[in-house]
Amino acid sequence: MAPKPKVPPGMRITQVAVVVKDLKATMKNYHALMGWGPWSVYEHKPPVLHRTEVRGKPVKYTMLGAEVHCDPIDFEILQPLEGPSIYREFLEERGEGLHHVAVVNPQDDVRKALANFKRQGIEVLMSGALNDIEFYYMDTDPVLKMVAETVSGHAIALKPSYTYP
Repeated sequence: MAPKPKVPPGMRITQVAVVVKDLKATMKNYHALMGWGPWSVYEHKPPVLHRTEVRGKPVKYTMLGAEVHCDPIDFEILQPLEGPSIYREFLEERGEGLHHVAVVNPQDDVRKALANFKRQGIEVLMSGALNDIEFYYMDTDPVLKMVAETVSGHAIALKPSYTYP
């Protein structure tokens, strides 16, 4: 058996996410074509979803989310519901598709990751909290050609509204 490759230093990908207009239809397509399941489906709204901001300004937004574990990372589908959000902007400007990659540094907490992004001149596009899980979408598209999310945990740890199938 070949030795396991050494894990390089730096941030790890923990999740890849798409933004869509119809979460339920998209989830069914991924299940049919990729065999992924079971999906945990969440209604992200107050009081679980709180401290929501877009570009540093407090705003109220809600969304549906579905997550599935695809070893070694999670895959997420997001559908914006109410209020302004970078998900809605993405749908209006680009249509449905790959939206962000969640990254964490296992040795650091989310505050250190945020500070590192800020030292590089990268600001927060959107943020919020799901119970005690903080999430921050960073404006990395101009540099990395994608949006990076840094988080203190993932919704997959929360109790879903329902599962599919």
